[in-house]
Amino acid sequence: MIVIAGNWKTIALQGVVALLFGILALAWPGLTVRALVLLFGAYAIVDGAFALAAAITNAPDARDHRTTFALWGVISVAAGLVAFVWPGITALALLYVIAAWALLTGAVRIALAVQLRRVIEHEWLMVLSGVLSIAFATLLVITPGAGALAITWLIGWFALLFGSMLFALAWRLHKLESALQSELGRPRHGARPAQA
Repeated sequence: MIVIAGNWKTIALQGVVALLFGILALAWPGLTVRALVLLFGAYAIVDGAFALAAAITNAPDARDHRTTFALWGVISVAAGLVAFVWPGITALALLYVIAAWALLTGAVRIALAVQLRRVIEHEWLMVLSGVLSIAFATLLVITPGAGALAITWLIGWFALLFGSMLFALAWRLHKLESALQSELGRPRHGARPAQA
């Protein structure tokens, strides 16, 4: 999900992806299980790609947390691939795949927020996104017979709330980055420091 403080744009972009997923899930009234599988698969793979990018980046804030980012990325990509590779998945099986993904990535987000509490401000937003994921997984598991439309709405609203939280986190990190750059006198628009 995140390349921490140095790249708030990555978090904002992931927020856009989550919001698009949520809007499509809510605005597509006759959404079939197959379409939902494809939407979820695409979203999970993109989510995992961001986490894996954070795991292999050389950003100073991400270096010490590569294992956590890699775990997040593998979970998300695996869930997305299950959705794509299992074309005849039933609505109930898809529900459990999504619930497992939300539970595991939520736990990883909370663990990452605890690890990064000294690096970033407002880590509670990341904790809140993890708690929201776990609550979402719990709702999916305890209401498996709620019907396809209800599940689709639940998934759509979760994605909208999650995307909004990502935007809030991106904004906070952008403000932190701007404050640090002002304090250190660094150039703001991608200028590279002189090398010895």
